[in-house]
Amino acid sequence: MNANPSLNGAHPYNDPGSDEPLLQVRSLSKLYGSRIGCTNVEFDLWPGEVLAIVGESGSGKTTLLNCISTRLVPTAGGVRYRMRDGRMRELFGLEEAERRFLMRTDWGFVHQNPADGLRMSVSAGANVGERLMAVGERNYGQIRKTAGDWLSRVEIEMDRIDDQPRAFSGGMRQRLQIARNLVTSPRLVFMDEPTGGLDVSVQARLLDLLRGLVTDLGLAAIIVTHDLAVARLLSHRMIVMKDGKVIETGLTDRVLDDPQAPYTQLLVSSILQV
Repeated sequence: MNANPSLNGAHPYNDPGSDEPLLQVRSLSKLYGSRIGCTNVEFDLWPGEVLAIVGESGSGKTTLLNCISTRLVPTAGGVRYRMRDGRMRELFGLEEAERRFLMRTDWGFVHQNPADGLRMSVSAGANVGERLMAVGERNYGQIRKTAGDWLSRVEIEMDRIDDQPRAFSGGMRQRLQIARNLVTSPRLVFMDEPTGGLDVSVQARLLDLLRGLVTDLGLAAIIVTHDLAVARLLSHRMIVMKDGKVIETGLTDRVLDDPQAPYTQLLVSSILQV
C-alpha cells in the first residue's frame, strides 16, 4: 500500500509548497518469537493528513504505532521521516538524543491513559510549560501565559493552572495531555485510543475538540482506535488490521461505506447492528 491519493497532481493534505510525504513506512515488521506483532506494513503519511489504524484488540495496531514512533524497535523494515530541514531520515538510524529531541518537540504522543503522558505530581501549567522549556523557552512569564492560553484552548479554566492533574477528572486529564503535546506546534501527533475509557458524553466533547485542533493546526496524525466512529470523525484515510496484517486501506469514507475485505465488512456490520 503505497498510493498517493492526489487530485490533479496536488495532494489534498499537503503543506503549502510540499510535494513529499512527511513519513514513509516500508516493510515494517515486529515479531515476538513466533508471534506476529505486525508484518510487512507499508504506507506514506502526508503533511496535514490524519490516518486511522483500526482493528480489534490484538490486531497489531498498537504494536505498529509503537514501532513507527520508535517506542519499539522493529524486527525488519524501516521508517523515514522528513525533518524540518527537508531531509528524509531513517528514524532507527538517528542517535538516541536526536530521537528524544523529536519526541519532545516535533512529535506528540497522546496516551489512552492520561497518567502515562502527564507528570501527575506537578501543576497543570508546569505540565504544559515543561514542553515549552524543551524547545528553549526560558521566560517564566511567557511560559505561564502560553500555558494558560492552551489550557483555555482545551477548555480548562485558567484558575486550575496551579492544580495538579490528580485533582482533574479523566476527561480534563486527557485535555491537559493534548495541550501538553500540542503547545510546541508539532508536525506529527500519535494517538493511542485517545477516547478510550471515557464516558460517552465526555468522548463526544473530546472528539469535537480534537477535530477542531487538528484542522486548525494542520497537524499530521496517526490514530489507533477500535472505534470506527472515531476513525470516521477524525481521519482522512484508514488502515484496517487483523492478526498483525493490513487487511484493507483507503479513504475513510470509502472503506466504511463500501468495505471490500470480508473482515472489514464484519467490523462495519457489527457497528451498524449495535
